[in-house]
Amino acid sequence: MLDPINTIDLNRLRDIEWLLTDVDDTLTWEGKLPDVTLKALYDLQQVGVKVVAVTGACAGWCDQIAKLWPVNGVIGENGAFWMQKNATDFSVHSALPMQEMQQQQAKLKHELEQLLAQYDDIGFASDQPFRYCDIAINLSQDREPVSDEIAQQLMMKCRALSIEGQAVHATLSSIHLNVWLGEHSKRITGEAYLRAYSTFEDLPLQRISYVGDSQNDEAMFQWLPTTFGVNNIHKVLDQLTSTPSHLLTENGGFGFAELANKIVDAKRHTLKVVAG
Repeated sequence: MLDPINTIDLNRLRDIEWLLTDVDDTLTWEGKLPDVTLKALYDLQQVGVKVVAVTGACAGWCDQIAKLWPVNGVIGENGAFWMQKNATDFSVHSALPMQEMQQQQAKLKHELEQLLAQYDDIGFASDQPFRYCDIAINLSQDREPVSDEIAQQLMMKCRALSIEGQAVHATLSSIHLNVWLGEHSKRITGEAYLRAYSTFEDLPLQRISYVGDSQNDEAMFQWLPTTFGVNNIHKVLDQLTSTPSHLLTENGGFGFAELANKIVDAKRHTLKVVAG
């Protein structure tokens, strides 16, 4: 049973310095970014919380987030790369050299085209041309949702594939089945990012938190002691071995804003006590 958000100790909220977050149906809701979510990102920035988007979204989408949103950085395509915008430059760090990663992607896409030929109405996501590494199979984005049974079946078939001796990885998000080659993941690249941009060895895990909604967030829930699920995570809870520590009451970006407001209030209360 997940703990309701209103039971959390305020000290745990005050401790959060890094907030890693999923994007689709965690920052967004019903395909849009709520205005309260964007404001919440700015509010977190003002109290010193560093937000990092950790998503299965394509490189093209991540480029826009990293350059225009008030976030510290973006980890994309389930850990294949991160993007970082600073005052004077914009950088992309990939798990593998870009050319090698895209060669692997082409081979994987060929195999998946043959697999999807077995299904009449399932194809690649419309943003596939903007991806550096993975292949996204569209399950519910701008289409009638594929049944859970078919989605699970397709995921297992993808995981059974092997490309030149390499295991194929596949995980479900709220809208896609993401498939890739390589040992990266949200969890692995999340830690690598923090090692690059923080004094990670001296950073207690209590100061890092995560919020998500789907199966591809499970490793993050397992890794960190303080994690949050937006309310719409209910639909996949019975499919998770590791669950978030706390449950928000609102869906998607509205739930993220709910969490952000509590963190901001806890931080500002601390500042007032210190100032007083």
